[in-house]
Amino acid sequence: MVPVATSSGVTIYCPIDGRYAFYNSPYPAHHLMSGIDIYPNPIINEPMPSPIDGKVLLVRYVKAPSGHGFEAPKFDVVTIIKSIIDPKSVIKILHVETKAKEGESVALGEALGPLIRSGYFGYQTPLHAHVEVRPVGDPLRVRGGYPIDSLFYLNDLDLTEEITGVVTSSRLGYALIKLNLTTPGVVADIGGIPGILDGGMPIYGWFGAHLKNPKKNTPVKLLGKKIGNVTDIRPRTCVADCTDFELMIESTHVDAFFIFLPGGEPTLAITSRKLGELDLDVNSEVSLMVR
Repeated sequence: MVPVATSSGVTIYCPIDGRYAFYNSPYPAHHLMSGIDIYPNPIINEPMPSPIDGKVLLVRYVKAPSGHGFEAPKFDVVTIIKSIIDPKSVIKILHVETKAKEGESVALGEALGPLIRSGYFGYQTPLHAHVEVRPVGDPLRVRGGYPIDSLFYLNDLDLTEEITGVVTSSRLGYALIKLNLTTPGVVADIGGIPGILDGGMPIYGWFGAHLKNPKKNTPVKLLGKKIGNVTDIRPRTCVADCTDFELMIESTHVDAFFIFLPGGEPTLAITSRKLGELDLDVNSEVSLMVR
């Protein structure tokens, strides 16, 4: 397990062979800069390891919608774990069928339970756990989580001049690409400051970025093309609304999902805007264009 984020003094960990993102979801907590999604290794498909140490306070099954283009259970699960670091905080975890009983302790990295392919997911959404740190007296709401911050080193970032990489995984309509970059992710110009892009675009109509001291109402440019305007800020992160642009691989219009690996390898997930249109070969070289 590798530390990847912090919130209210609580450190959140990701499996060394997993992935994570802060803004790769339309769930409101992400737009409010208070959530992180953790994707364990999709090949091994092991139970979700606990991202923190703590004691289980609540495991609640909640009704969930039907899957959009896939089979989904009729339920999702909310797990509330009390932090042992900050007694005034709890950790909310979604999309994990937690096997630990209320009152039991869980250790960092201990198996919580299987991940749930929730009906709240889009067809392109990988199995993952959603994690928030919240006040102990307000554990369940969609809003109200503490601000969450990455552990990215944000000094000396160079702007990305081209987005190229090798396809490492592919199925009809989806591809995972290992990028040819030395930075943790794709770096855009955010009001004149280099920042690491995070989240899905343009699918959600907004996205996030990690940078030092962002400024509100400033433009975001990627490969020289304006892609957004900053709407909300925190000292090391911001969110921006998308402007009018397109992302393409060859002649196919795509949505891009900026995600991160604990080892630092920059990674990009791509889906076709039309279901099933994208079909890339594993180990092929690809280039993402902005128009």
